[in-house]
Amino acid sequence: MSEQDEVNGWAVGLSAFAGVILVLIGVFHIFTGIVGIVDDEFYVVGQEYVFQFDATTWGWIHFTMGLIALVAGLGIFSGSVFARGVGVFVAAVSAVTAFAFLPWFPLWSILIIAIDIAVIWALTMHGRDIAQVN
Repeated sequence: MSEQDEVNGWAVGLSAFAGVILVLIGVFHIFTGIVGIVDDEFYVVGQEYVFQFDATTWGWIHFTMGLIALVAGLGIFSGSVFARGVGVFVAAVSAVTAFAFLPWFPLWSILIIAIDIAVIWALTMHGRDIAQVN
């Protein structure tokens, strides 16, 4: 193993961080989705917004996104390039979904967007390093 091929502990940690956070984002989206599906009166819209979906529709969107994010997050630990690509894509779609969900739950949406950006950064900058550990 040459010096360039050495595994950086920080890089592996960031890749693991991205995997764990992607799993958490998935779980958060699943819970948000379940609430929207079960109780469509839970989320209240404060003002008119371009993305006017029923709360149940938002529930199914979040539930589906959550399942995909959960699987992608678990796949990150395999070190697969495909899993990293799916992880970046899922985090990007999750951020867009959270942006569209701003009128229903603004603080939560902003938090999810920030976490998604951190995941995208970690997977694109340091995602390959976790594969070298496996």
